Order: sequence, then C-alpha cells, then structure tokens
Amino acid sequence: MTSSASELTLVIGTKNYSSWSFRPWLALKHLRVPFREQVVHLGEATTRPAILQHSPSGRVPVLLHGKVRVWDSLAICEYLAERFPEAGLWPRDVEARAVARAVSAEMHAGFQALRNNMPMNVRARKPGRGRGAGVDEDVQRLQELVEECRTRFGAGGPFLFGAFSIADAMFAPVVSRFVTYGVELRPMVKAWADAVWDLPPVREWREACEVEGHVLPKYEQT
Repeated sequence: MTSSASELTLVIGTKNYSSWSFRPWLALKHLRVPFREQVVHLGEATTRPAILQHSPSGRVPVLLHGKVRVWDSLAICEYLAERFPEAGLWPRDVEARAVARAVSAEMHAGFQALRNNMPMNVRARKPGRGRGAGVDEDVQRLQELVEECRTRFGAGGPFLFGAFSIADAMFAPVVSRFVTYGVELRPMVKAWADAVWDLPPVREWREACEVEGHVLPKYEQT
C-alpha cells in the first residue's frame, strides 16, 4: 500500500442515517489502510457550514487525500480503486468489472421510491413499514440484480462478484434497510445480505450507530 495512505480523511454524516457515507467508508475499510474519519452530524444549524469547509457540494461524504478532494460516494470508490489497485475493489475479469460498474451506477442513480420510503436507520426495527408507492418494484429489481450477479459471477465467494467489491459497498445500505423494515428476501438474496451484514466492518458501523446518540426525528417517524 502507498505510504500516502496515512493522509486519507473521510468526512461523513451521522452514521445511523448517512447511507452515502456508509459506502466509501466500507471501501476504505476493505483497503486496510489507516484513515481518519470526521463525523458531521446531519440536520443541525451548523451542518452545512461544517460540510462546506470540505465539500463544494455541501454534502457528505468527501474524501481528502493530500491536495485531492473527492465529494461523491461512487467517485470516492473509483478513486480508491485507482490508488490501491492491489486491493481488488473492482473484479479483475473484464466482463464482471463492467457489470459491477453498471449495477453500482444503477444503485447510485436509482431506487428513489425505496430511498424516500425506507430511509436508512440502522438502529431501528420497523417491520412492515415504509411500503409506499414504487417500493415493491424497487425491491423486486434489487433482488433481480443480486441474483444475476451471484449466478453469473459469484462462484468465488458469498458476495455479488464472489469477493467483496465496490458493488457490495454500494448495496450495503440496502441490506440495512432490508433489516430495518423486515423485507422478506428470496434465498439467494438473503444469503448475500447475511454475508454483507456479518462483515466485520459492517458490524463496526452498526455498533457505532448504537452509541452515537444523535437523532434525526424525521427519519424516526417513517
């Protein structure tokens, strides 16, 4: 690993609610390099000014690496894959890598019904709630994506493309939503989701959510 890894800082939002922060944080954990995390709690009067000190978009996450500043979850993951190619954040096979990028981009840009009706709330358990218009269709599409990736490329391990990749990091907040809202999953999807949920970095994030203490009422009322 490069010696400049010690310069890495990831600015993130409240862990319990910030699905976008969760994604590159998992990718960084997979690298097994030291990095500093800086949490800016969401929904406060000071939130936007604090984030703007680091991110021109006014949103988290943002990665700081020396003079480099990257302020989008997927862009951060791509940057990490380029800087640490030996970590295998993308599948090595050309076809698998293309599909992994496609499903990650689909997750990045889509599934608005699920996002709006089932906001990430790691601490909560709300089985049967959040089933607004379009959610069932989003869940169906997500299960199709997982099954396709696992069937075509998953022979080497329990994750979407066998070994853990950026695609799993991009989908990890959905696993949290499935747990929070008690979404029933098909067997292949459940096995993948269980593998993600049991990852040591995911357990670390979950434990941090339990003790961070910051509450956003709008997400608790869903």
